[in-house]
Amino acid sequence: MSSSTADPLAPLGALPGVTDAVDSVRKAVDRVYGHRIMRRRSSEVSAEAALRGARGSAALDGADWALEELRRRSDFGVEGEPRTVGAALRVTAESGQLLDVWRQSPLRVLARLHLVAAGGTATDEAVGRPRLAGEPVEDPVAGVELPDADEVAARLDGLGQLVVDGSEAPALVQAAVVHGELRVLQPFGSFNGPVARAAARIVLVGSGLDPKAIAPAEVGHYEQGRDAYQEALRGYASGTPEGMAAWIAHCGRAVELGARESTAVCEALQRGAA
Repeated sequence: MSSSTADPLAPLGALPGVTDAVDSVRKAVDRVYGHRIMRRRSSEVSAEAALRGARGSAALDGADWALEELRRRSDFGVEGEPRTVGAALRVTAESGQLLDVWRQSPLRVLARLHLVAAGGTATDEAVGRPRLAGEPVEDPVAGVELPDADEVAARLDGLGQLVVDGSEAPALVQAAVVHGELRVLQPFGSFNGPVARAAARIVLVGSGLDPKAIAPAEVGHYEQGRDAYQEALRGYASGTPEGMAAWIAHCGRAVELGARESTAVCEALQRGAA
């Protein structure tokens, strides 16, 4: 969009503290891309960032496994924590394949992400489609009223149109809105958390802010704490300028912490190569 009056996200970029958050994120991400290891081993950093991002996403949903556990285990179809970890691993991997589709048909991408997250564990008729009236949600956000099915359908359509139309708002703002909207809408009966976070990852990569996906925001969301994550989501759900600004700043800090994690990875690789 070329006109700020036609761009519904433009006002969010002007909220107090958002410009500072955007600038801080850009500097943090640029520092990782400027690391000497990125010139020849960026694929290793990206792979490690994906694993750590999946770990953070699963931990936010209650499955806090050590990295070595993720590397060692393969029983991700088992109910309970393995199922949660498996969903996070699968959607993180799948998100990298969906960038081109996202720009043209974001709702198709969301359906695909939910299908991948479910991994055959949800009933067939519920997978890949928004929940219907009366259907329960496995992972509600504490303190956020569950929107009804009609509201979910309308807001999903609006979000999809927003993505297709594009926005001049900073990438951080766009990713925060996609993440927050999907997480509070809770459009599916299950796995809304990993789907929302994977969609935000797609936005950050596709915007050019983090094209190699080396700043896993999921890491930063978990480092800030599950309670802080839920509180920030409640701020987004409130729709107030203060709540929206706080959520965007929270997302910005998450990206910064993800970038810091990958800087540590770069340093470790450099020590190993020395």
